[in-house]
Amino acid sequence: MKIASYNVNGIRAALRKGFIDWLKAADPDVICLQEIKAQEDQLDLEIFKDAGYHYNYWFSAQKKGYSGVAILSKTEPNNVSFGTGITSMDMEGRNLRADFPARTAGGNGVSIMSLYLPSGTNDARLQHKFDYMAMFQDYVNELKKEHPNLIILGDYNICHEEIDIHNPKMKGVSGFLPEEREWLGNFIDSGFIDSFRHLNPESQQYTWWSYRANARANNKGWRLDYAMASKPLQEKLKRCVILSEAMHSDHCPILVEIDN
Repeated sequence: MKIASYNVNGIRAALRKGFIDWLKAADPDVICLQEIKAQEDQLDLEIFKDAGYHYNYWFSAQKKGYSGVAILSKTEPNNVSFGTGITSMDMEGRNLRADFPARTAGGNGVSIMSLYLPSGTNDARLQHKFDYMAMFQDYVNELKKEHPNLIILGDYNICHEEIDIHNPKMKGVSGFLPEEREWLGNFIDSGFIDSFRHLNPESQQYTWWSYRANARANNKGWRLDYAMASKPLQEKLKRCVILSEAMHSDHCPILVEIDN
């Protein structure tokens, strides 16, 4: 099972840049999108169905043109959960989960979440980010009891280790604050595997580049996008790659392959 994740920084803009052609070529079974910046009724859903993704689910922010997540799938999930039930999290459209049955007799299904964690662009938003992270950890602790095979893919807006950022001296910038990094480390320790780092321990690759100062051409990036797999899936992780050739956004996609 191939699962992709992509912060598209506006799905309508990404479509104009050739997103559908890329999606057909990459051919994941499921793709999680973040920062869609659109309402479902603003999109031509037939475009995605024509590409093979007959089941697509959109969870938009209440504020138009902002945030929002989606999951596109070739096969029908047996359950879809929009949001977390926590108003302050859900009004910004940051969590969407689809549960898929096992593909072989006697196997276990997998639950896939598209996550867009807030950024800390100013003091108020940074506090909102910390509040969100605390609530999200509590939510996931309970969720794992019901769905032990859980993969949370998306834009976490945090670089975990120095290898994940082009300039490790940027310790005073949101996204690489010691408190943010500590939270992400504790999140992993609560029962998750950073799939990319687990399978590529020495690789220094990034998933986001600023639009300023020619950062992408100079590869001055940050690894903000993750496929966090719960511990029971560890032996099923086959591959995790960063698809940096995709150029539809200031992020690039990641792809994880599991034996389901």
